[in-house]
Amino acid sequence: MSYALGVKTAGDTEWVTNALRFETEEEAEEYGRDLFSRWIAVKETKVLSSDDPINYKVIDGKAVRIEN
Repeated sequence: MSYALGVKTAGDTEWVTNALRFETEEEAEEYGRDLFSRWIAVKETKVLSSDDPINYKVIDGKAVRIEN
């Protein structure tokens, strides 16, 4: 199990995610705060659970790809 950040922009009715999957909800939330601060199109974020493998970790506030 992993966690993804769901994002909604103006007009979105469903959550949209990218390929980043984190080990913890907290990491996904931290990534969401960083994304929200950089991307003005984001209107709402939500952490979603995923069956995808973990492929990112938040290190020093930034999402970093990890090797499986």
